[in-house]
Amino acid sequence: MLQLSGAGKRFGQKLLFEDANWLITPDERTGLVGGNGTGKSTLLKVLAGIEQLDMGELTRVKGMTLGYLPQDGLALRGRTVFAECLSVFDHLHAMEAESIDLMDTMSTADPKSKEYQTAADRYSDIADQLHVHDIYTLDSQVGAVLGGLGFSKEDWERQTEEFSGGWQMRIALAKLLLQKPSLLLLDEPTNHLDLESRNWLENYLHGYENAFILISHDRYFLDVTVSKTVELWNKRMHTYHGNYEKFVAQKEERRTQLMNAYKNQKDRIEALEAFINRFRAQATKAKQVQSRIKELEKIERIEVPEDEATIHFTIPQPPASGRTVIEVIGLTKHFPARDGGVKRVLEDVSFTIERGDRIALVGANGAGKSTLIRMLAGLDAPTSGEIKLGHNVLADYFAQDQYKVLDGSAKMLDDISATALKVPVVELRSLLGCFMFSGDDVFKQLGVLSGGERNRYAMAKMLVSPANMLLLDEPTNHLDLRAKDVLLDAIRNFTGTVLFVSHDRYFIDGLATRVFEVEERRVHIYPGNYEDYLWRKQGGPDKVTASVTNFSSVTAPVAHVEVAALVKAAVAPVKKVNPIKLKQLEDRLAFVETDMPRLEGEIAKAEEQLGMYSSAEESQRLATNLERMRIDHAAMMVEWETLTEQLEEQRA
Repeated sequence: MLQLSGAGKRFGQKLLFEDANWLITPDERTGLVGGNGTGKSTLLKVLAGIEQLDMGELTRVKGMTLGYLPQDGLALRGRTVFAECLSVFDHLHAMEAESIDLMDTMSTADPKSKEYQTAADRYSDIADQLHVHDIYTLDSQVGAVLGGLGFSKEDWERQTEEFSGGWQMRIALAKLLLQKPSLLLLDEPTNHLDLESRNWLENYLHGYENAFILISHDRYFLDVTVSKTVELWNKRMHTYHGNYEKFVAQKEERRTQLMNAYKNQKDRIEALEAFINRFRAQATKAKQVQSRIKELEKIERIEVPEDEATIHFTIPQPPASGRTVIEVIGLTKHFPARDGGVKRVLEDVSFTIERGDRIALVGANGAGKSTLIRMLAGLDAPTSGEIKLGHNVLADYFAQDQYKVLDGSAKMLDDISATALKVPVVELRSLLGCFMFSGDDVFKQLGVLSGGERNRYAMAKMLVSPANMLLLDEPTNHLDLRAKDVLLDAIRNFTGTVLFVSHDRYFIDGLATRVFEVEERRVHIYPGNYEDYLWRKQGGPDKVTASVTNFSSVTAPVAHVEVAALVKAAVAPVKKVNPIKLKQLEDRLAFVETDMPRLEGEIAKAEEQLGMYSSAEESQRLATNLERMRIDHAAMMVEWETLTEQLEEQRA
């Protein structure tokens, strides 16, 4: 369908890639990966015909169609969203109008005439094409795609220019999906999608009848959509069969082979050079010396590029907070609506966040996730209800547009060094390198960086001096796969509490211990990560309320058997060996084993206080508190037993 032969491309004086050969077939389902600056987006533009090769050639099969989605920069105007998407079928509507004219021609022409025969043949061709494209379902096709990408029916009749850049890109993606070109080229298609829309696109691509090539920094999305991975590395194109997970394993094998070959070649070169230097002056060895000189000249040297070092950055651990970090009681939030009425975002929401929780906040765009996280950060006031911060809670908030609070005149390295006085400069530069700031970039003023670059820097800055409660709104935006891994590892080892919004499935699965879903003005709580949440949404056990997952919120006496049932429902048996789940179980078990002695100490202290009578009211308060702690301890014991059993099963 499309073929690259000996292809090469430069960006100024820099060689991006050379000698690239790629035969793209009609069943192509490929992920294009590589480090920043290796030329992924440039290669996609070459395939789309937007840029030209500097070396080699690109050939296409006649009649094939291409659809290309850039990362950003598209702006549509002049039509409603629905009309803009329907415009991709203008050629079909034109053919339909032509068929009507042909029918008129056939009704008046002599059936034996050439004019009639020509019109009849053309009418038959058009009818076949209209049947193939199912012209009578075009409106429903448009509606299905717009709904899948997160547009409500009210949005369909809005003008395209009313939408922000991210939603404009969704409209452009919708048009491409409706066109169904022979080859779909998508550069970061999930950048502007929420989780629900990303999941819909994943399913759509599963059933896509033609070929597609995509660039994505969403590891899970690559794993479930592609069957081949093409990497730009070391100025060459390398092909791997399988998804991203298989690519990582195969790449490690290939690098091991390359390093072995490099070592063997290096040993041979050193041996040849040693022989030549030793016997160069001896006439009796002249023939052998010349032979080895010729062999040395013929050796094609293996180049091993500097591989990106794996950075393991440890977040400085903050002071411990109390066990209860945030308690939300009857929280309600309303906004004025465009029509003069009231837009109800949240209604009577109550939940508790415990120390050590890592909570993923999910829900459709517009459901109220950012509103809720801003209220928890104290930036927006609730319409009604109460938000109580626990003892010694220090909250820090990372916004989608966090770059706006940075000092534009400050230099990057000076600014982050002032925040983290005890962190060595070498370590700070390594961290900045993970977030794609290397070399002289660290000496730039923050004001000259783009919005995405400043947001990346703001995330790095937060990591070097965190509070004990992190509220993160889209922290993975603008990060590549390497930076996401650094962030994920750092937060996994963080002893504080985290509540975050993210549209990256791999990031959520690797981090979350609970999922809070904002839906229909309520917050529904699910134990586990996003995989567990989906399992429950698709027919598993019902969602668990805050009183089940947070045992400290239980105030009435509960039988030990009931507590055991609640814990076993919250900590569901693991059906398959999952490294992410295994790490979460180990982390939770470590937390329980650390917290249990503390709770036992508090129970002993409360029993001692209860033995010293002061007043009836105080005795009642102490008795109620002691009963609550005993219930917590019973629940923790059951959870410890369940976690221990699960870990033994997993390790076996």
